[in-house]
Amino acid sequence: MSNLATKSPSTSQLRQRLDEMFPDLLDELAQLVAIPSVSSDPEHHDDLHRSAEHIRDRFARIGFDAEIHSVTTPEGIEGKPAVIAQSPRIEGAPTVLLYAHHDVQPAGDVSRWSSDPFTAEVRGDRIYGRGASDDGAGVIVHLGTARLLADQLPVNVVVFIEGEEELGSPSFVTFLNTYQERLNADVIIVADSDNWKVGEPAVTTSLRGNCVATVDVTVSDHAVHSGMFGGPMLDSVTASAMLISSLYDEVGNLRVAGLGGTETSDVEWPEDEFIAAAGMVEGAQLLGTGSVAARAWTKPSVTVIGFDARPVVEASNTISPHTRFKVSMRTVPGMDPHDAMDALVTHLESNAPFGTRVEVTPNEYGPGYQADIDSPVTRLLHESLEEAWNHPSVNIGVGGSIPFISDFQRLFPNAQVVVTGVEDPTTNAHSEDESQSIPDLKNAILAEAILLTRLRDQL
Repeated sequence: MSNLATKSPSTSQLRQRLDEMFPDLLDELAQLVAIPSVSSDPEHHDDLHRSAEHIRDRFARIGFDAEIHSVTTPEGIEGKPAVIAQSPRIEGAPTVLLYAHHDVQPAGDVSRWSSDPFTAEVRGDRIYGRGASDDGAGVIVHLGTARLLADQLPVNVVVFIEGEEELGSPSFVTFLNTYQERLNADVIIVADSDNWKVGEPAVTTSLRGNCVATVDVTVSDHAVHSGMFGGPMLDSVTASAMLISSLYDEVGNLRVAGLGGTETSDVEWPEDEFIAAAGMVEGAQLLGTGSVAARAWTKPSVTVIGFDARPVVEASNTISPHTRFKVSMRTVPGMDPHDAMDALVTHLESNAPFGTRVEVTPNEYGPGYQADIDSPVTRLLHESLEEAWNHPSVNIGVGGSIPFISDFQRLFPNAQVVVTGVEDPTTNAHSEDESQSIPDLKNAILAEAILLTRLRDQL
């Protein structure tokens, strides 16, 4: 590559090049799927390193200075392998950081998959396999963009492919502090989110935060006979159920005070489409008020994600003395997660049924994200998406959380951060039969290439 940027290719030229190289890029995605880079399972330690090496080598082949790095946090947490790849330096040009992650979720119950989760399979216009979308497709978007522009890159590019996102990025802040000089950028593009629908692109302008807490409910110091004491005395499982039910009012709105939220959104999410995407049982109704999209993106929610009680096979006629459960609270974009956790703890402790002992232990704090929808880069990203898809691009929220985005914003305060992605409501990320729309993957590569060709003139 030259140190001087050459004239940028037109969209039609990029589209033609992409048509020619896309089969190879789809094969690259299949090769990533074949590496079970499960960061949460120590048995896949070598696979995670193999995945990082695979990605490093792919960027090195196109002239990037690519290396694998990991860090250990001050608390002694050993980080997972991440790839940093840098294009040859163009003096005076802005720098763009492209983020994705190469670790994946476990396959879960393999019997629920229609095919081997770690063997990519194309069915129709989708490619199936664990990590085919989350976030192997994000990796391929960046790799495809780099290949597509080749020696015509008009900006400096730094690619950062993380290896522990599915673990909650425990060494992320330490990693950013350690390699801050190499990762410093004018624009940060995070490719780990959704489009609005298949064939309809979007920019993610808000993400809910996530707070996790463990709740212990205790009614007595030991189990007692349900016949002798049942009636006047409440068992801990029922007490826990009553405490959980106190979180929502009669129409399903969260009753925890002080969490905020908005009732409207930029797009309309029909109830039947939400129900179908969620796989809800026939007759099940949606909770809450306001638009469906707002309920999923910009209003708070609390979900019980774990519950410890006596198993049915071990049932006995005794009153359970203690029950433990874990909750995940999604907070509205922009809210301080510590304030949200304080509100949740106050609610749970003040709604202890019949004086039972309720103890809440905070486990995790994850901030949300609110984009500057009027920034030059956000507007340019919309234009690039629309040109690639030949369809209007919309602003969407995502109910899930990507807490590290706030770390990017804090450590790189002068960078404009934008969030995009290739998933859609039928992707099934983290579940069985995860899949990626092939046309959307191709369009995402083209859109990112268009964006890079035009960023230099905007910064």
